[in-house]
Amino acid sequence: MNRRDFLKQSTLASGAFLIPSFVKPLEVMAPSQISGYKNLVIIQLSGGNDGLNTIVPYGNDIYYQKRDTIAIKQPEVIKLDDMQGLNPNLSALKEIYDQGWMSIINSVGYPNPDRSHFRSMDIWQTGSASNQFLTTGWIGRYLDANCTTNKSPFTAVEVDDTLSLALKGEKLKGIAVQNPAKLYRSTREPFFKQLVDDHHEHLNEDNLGYLYKTMIETCSSADYIQQTSKTYSTNAVYPQTAFANQLKSVAKFINSGLKTRVYYVSLSGFDTHTTQLKQQGRQLKIYGDATAAFIKDLKSNGRLDDTLVITFSEFGRRVAQNASNGTDHGTANNVLIFGGKLGKAGIYNTSPDLTGLDNGDLKYEIDFRNVYATLLDKWLDVSNRQILNENFDGLNFI
Repeated sequence: MNRRDFLKQSTLASGAFLIPSFVKPLEVMAPSQISGYKNLVIIQLSGGNDGLNTIVPYGNDIYYQKRDTIAIKQPEVIKLDDMQGLNPNLSALKEIYDQGWMSIINSVGYPNPDRSHFRSMDIWQTGSASNQFLTTGWIGRYLDANCTTNKSPFTAVEVDDTLSLALKGEKLKGIAVQNPAKLYRSTREPFFKQLVDDHHEHLNEDNLGYLYKTMIETCSSADYIQQTSKTYSTNAVYPQTAFANQLKSVAKFINSGLKTRVYYVSLSGFDTHTTQLKQQGRQLKIYGDATAAFIKDLKSNGRLDDTLVITFSEFGRRVAQNASNGTDHGTANNVLIFGGKLGKAGIYNTSPDLTGLDNGDLKYEIDFRNVYATLLDKWLDVSNRQILNENFDGLNFI
């Protein structure tokens, strides 16, 4: 088994791995020495969220013609301009929008879209074209590039028990941490500790060496994350949901000065083939209430200006509803951006074109890799060509 195969197959590597060379320096740095850099928070809405019932084109009659029973009624829409408004379950985000901390990018997608959940999510997570099959994620390649160019060695944290493809690089990976205290306790169990302590002689071996090196670094990382994050406690009020707890953990990491550039969280439940209004409405309320609490928490602690939040889903839904009061897999969708220093707050571009459809689907106007290019070039300070394998023009939302 070579090192690459081991990386793919190892549970430890996929679930609890942190970049090796700079763990020790991080552990001795004071929070005041590591604050002030920019954070990126990625929120994934899994299942293919229906963008048209999220940012509602209530001013377009075609929207109501195509959706007899599942369109959001005009009086219920939280109006943002004469054409578009928020789903009423996103009412908590209206204050965020009014403060200038939210930007809505419409009609985001890619050429030759794929309607498979798994394939389309792979495309979004790897930053590939629809005919490319990459084994590394776009954030993982960012980590690889950061190490190669000897820049400040930041890392990425996913608040979950397993690591998404987006955070897996060829050489480096992020770490999946659902509960810092639990991870810390797990690495302090006698069996794990004995393995770490008793096998240093294997560190120069190819596969065993990599395994034990990973275990040692995981143990060190768990200690660093636990000891750093526990120095901060928040009085912010979050909803009592699992997703809100994820964002609360991210806020705790950011506010405590954790040496991390990228955070990744996800919320599932958006595959609304049937009874969409109820199902999507419930999930949007979970998302909106938690995200609003998170943004306010960062603002109250002076961290919103150096934090950018992006929300995406693997695809949107068909423009017309189906016979089951739901929508089927579609193509282009909206992307939501949050931050304290947005270059263009509000509605970034025109509402989706509901007349010039492609076999009943929205045509994309902005390639999602242009969004990634903006984040890489303007926020993470690395050339997008180096990460995306070709140069994409950036946008002006930051």
